[in-house]
Amino acid sequence: MKLSVLSILLGLGMAAPQVYGLARPAAFAAAARKFPRHVPTGVFLMLLGTAWFIGWVNQEPIADFAAFKPHMMAVFAGIGVGTCIFVQDFLAVRGLAVVFLLLARLMVDTGRPHLGETPWVLLIQAWAYVLVAAGIWFTVTPWRLRDLLNWATANERRVKMGSAIRLAFALLVVVLGLTAFRAM
Repeated sequence: MKLSVLSILLGLGMAAPQVYGLARPAAFAAAARKFPRHVPTGVFLMLLGTAWFIGWVNQEPIADFAAFKPHMMAVFAGIGVGTCIFVQDFLAVRGLAVVFLLLARLMVDTGRPHLGETPWVLLIQAWAYVLVAAGIWFTVTPWRLRDLLNWATANERRVKMGSAIRLAFALLVVVLGLTAFRAM
């Protein structure tokens, strides 16, 4: 994937919920507070993360483990599906953490070849490492996201302020995709 396309998709994907947060802060806050324990969203995110991870394992040229690769993929699929069945507490947070980690890998791998072309690539790389830290933190302590969301949505002012800041960042990422990363 080209860095410009990835940047535009990331920015638009991040901007959409922020527009909703600015337009309907009370509804946005209610949805955000329900997210950590919302099992259908958790199942979707966990299965998405599992499929994405298995796809990457399938593409990896692991010569030392080539004979075990089909068995490894079956075990990983079993863990992903089993998690959806047996670990439903904070499943949405755990699924989001897996997606954060996989998305971060995509961001780093896509941006790495262009590090010398423009310093703006460091913004995408830094964002990826923030996602890695968040993915690890929320995997280990998923209730922290619940607490963070409760704090961030405690009143309408916080919701609007947070949404505005995230929207500004998302628009910056889209603009970078359309300008600085256009040829990448």
